[in-house]
Amino acid sequence: MPRKRRRWSALTPVLMVAAIGCDRGHRDAPAPVKAPVPAAPSAGPAKTGCTLAPIPTKVPLSPKRIVAIGDLHGDLAATRATLKVAGAIDDADKWIGGTLVVVQTGDILDRGDDESKILDLFDRLATEASAAGGAVVRTLGNHEFMNAARDFRYVTPGGMHDFGGERTKALDPGGAWAKRLATHNVVAIVGDSVFSHAGVIGDWVTHVDEANLAARCWLDGQAGGPDAPSPVLTSDDSPVWTRTYGLPDAVDCAALADTLQKLGAARMVVGHTPQQTGITSACDGKLWRIDVGLSKHYGGPIQVLEISGSDAKVLTGTR
Repeated sequence: MPRKRRRWSALTPVLMVAAIGCDRGHRDAPAPVKAPVPAAPSAGPAKTGCTLAPIPTKVPLSPKRIVAIGDLHGDLAATRATLKVAGAIDDADKWIGGTLVVVQTGDILDRGDDESKILDLFDRLATEASAAGGAVVRTLGNHEFMNAARDFRYVTPGGMHDFGGERTKALDPGGAWAKRLATHNVVAIVGDSVFSHAGVIGDWVTHVDEANLAARCWLDGQAGGPDAPSPVLTSDDSPVWTRTYGLPDAVDCAALADTLQKLGAARMVVGHTPQQTGITSACDGKLWRIDVGLSKHYGGPIQVLEISGSDAKVLTGTR
C-alpha cells in the first residue's frame, strides 16, 4: 500500500504521527512515535502472522435508505440526537430503523467523556439493526488509531477514567476495546457510496482492501504494538488523514471522479474536517463532507446525510 511519510520524517529519527487534528482553525501538535519497520508492499497477513479474515469493503446490502453520521467525539447526547433525526432509535435508544443502514465515519474517541458509552450503544444497535434487516456500519477515524498508538493529547480528564480506568490497556493493539475497533474497516462501500473518515485519494484507491486488513490486524494486536502503527496512521495521505476532500479549494473533481469509477461508486462521504456552515457538498454531489463539529467540544449543529437512491439530502435535528 502507499507508504508516503509525513514531510518531517526525513529530518528527525522519530515519526511524527499527528500532523493535523480534527479541529477548527488550528493544527493539532504532532506527537512522536517510534518509526515502524516498513513492510514490503506485497506483505499480507501471512507475512505478519495475522490470522484474521478481512471484512469485506463492500457491505453486502442494497439499502433503500442510508444515513451517514460524522465525527461524534465523545458526546453521547449529540450521538442520540443524530440517531433520532435519522429515524434509527426511539426515546429508549432502541432500534426502530427497520432496514435503514446507519454509517458513522469515525472519530468517536477524544474530546468528550462518553466514548465507551457511544461504542457500547453502536455495538448494541448493530445487533438490533441486523435482526431487523438493517445495519450499523462504522469506519475508523484518525483518533481511534491515535489512541491505539497511546497519543492521548485530546482525551478529556473524564475520558482518562473511562474504559474501567485502564485506557492504555484497553486501547493498546490487542486490548479488549482495540479488538472491538478491529471489527470495523477504514473504508466501506454501501450501495453506490464510499464512506471513509478522510477519504480515498491517489494510490490508496488500489489498496483499499489491503489498508482495511492491515488496520484490522494492527488493532487486533497481530501486527505490531503501539510504537509500530499501521501505515494507515503514519501516512499523511491515508484514508484517515488526508485533508484533500475537507477543504473547499482542494478538491480535484476529475481525480475524484476517477477514484469513484475505480471503486464502482457514485459518491464519497467523508468526515474529519469540520465544516463551518454545516454539511457541504462538491463536484456536483460526488463528494459530501459530513463533519459539522456536532459534539459539545465544537458546538456545531445536529446534522446527518440521508442517501436514498440517487438523492442525497441533509437532515437537521435538535439537541
